[in-house]
Amino acid sequence: MKTILILSFLIVGLIIAFQIYLVMSANKTETQAYKILFSKENFEIRFYPSVTIASITSSAKSYKELANPGFRKLAGYIFGGNEGGKSISMTSPVHMDINDSASSMSFVMPANYNSDNLPKPNDKQVIIKTVPDEIVAAIKFGGYASDDEIELNKQRLIKALTENKIEFYGNFRFLGYNAPYQFINRRNEIIVNVNWEVNK
Repeated sequence: MKTILILSFLIVGLIIAFQIYLVMSANKTETQAYKILFSKENFEIRFYPSVTIASITSSAKSYKELANPGFRKLAGYIFGGNEGGKSISMTSPVHMDINDSASSMSFVMPANYNSDNLPKPNDKQVIIKTVPDEIVAAIKFGGYASDDEIELNKQRLIKALTENKIEFYGNFRFLGYNAPYQFINRRNEIIVNVNWEVNK
């Protein structure tokens, strides 16, 4: 009985230590840069400068359908599935644009890379491109993402923007910041483009 109790404490201790390690590692991961232009209690307006991304398109129409296969393809590219077998550091967040026409998932490339110095993907479905500057509204939520949580927070963001008379356009996108095996301190966001004067 005592042995089982000691083993249980050891296992719990190892799980806690692993989760702390994951949180510390996430804090060291390069995160896509942005500037906060406006902040309220439940949302922010952000300016994102132009970045280079690796992206795949998919016929998936839900988070559940897109998440795992999309991640595997993009992870394959940065973990050596490219000309020269080069390893590229993972960044956060992962971008997902889920809609009824053509969904996509994208990894933002580290700041020292651009479309000229990135290796060519072995998988032709992985596309390298540069996206322009953009201004978006963002709302945060914790825990594990799901289609229901994404829709719930999309509606929260719509309500906040409507109440503040902020015009938005385009698809709502999901941003995920954490590895699936990180249980604590998880960060998710929904973003959408907005009409915003920079000097506002």
